[in-house]
Amino acid sequence: MITFIDYAGTMVFAISGIFAGVERKFDLFGVIILGFVTAVGGGTLRDILIGSTPVAWMENEVYTFIILSAIPIAYFGKNILQKAKKGIFLFDTIGIGLFTILGVQKTLAFGLSPIIAVMMGVVSAVFGGVIRDVLSNKEPLIFSKEIYASACFAGAILFLISDYFFSQNIAMALSILSVIFVRILAIKKNWSLPFNP
Repeated sequence: MITFIDYAGTMVFAISGIFAGVERKFDLFGVIILGFVTAVGGGTLRDILIGSTPVAWMENEVYTFIILSAIPIAYFGKNILQKAKKGIFLFDTIGIGLFTILGVQKTLAFGLSPIIAVMMGVVSAVFGGVIRDVLSNKEPLIFSKEIYASACFAGAILFLISDYFFSQNIAMALSILSVIFVRILAIKKNWSLPFNP
């Protein structure tokens, strides 16, 4: 289940990065780089912070093949998703849900505290998107008032709680779906975090 989440998250984040590159009219190399850093950026930072080196994608070539395979998937599906204006949002939302729980799981496996696990879950989920947005010359969503990192935070907390009451697979599924649901609902309802400096 964890391996599936890892690979699925890598795929959807790669597609998210590729869409962003296409939207910004990058050349093929630029699109590949953007897909790559979006897919593995958050996980790379997480692994470095918890001391898991070499980082995951360097020890397993499957990640590279997954990212490269995302290029034709994004290319052939781009017209449908771009017409719906939901391409990047859809894949980014699924990606943060998957990577939040993966980050929590891996951090706990390294014997670190639940508090640190929640933090690393958020790092895993959002920092690939931060790198994508910076390279695309856009304001990263994490720095806006949108419900983004906070959805990941809520999902990570829900996982820690539900893992006590349900099987791990059920807890993971509930938490991933909660991140996706909160993020989509926040956009539909125009929710944001209040902040008055």
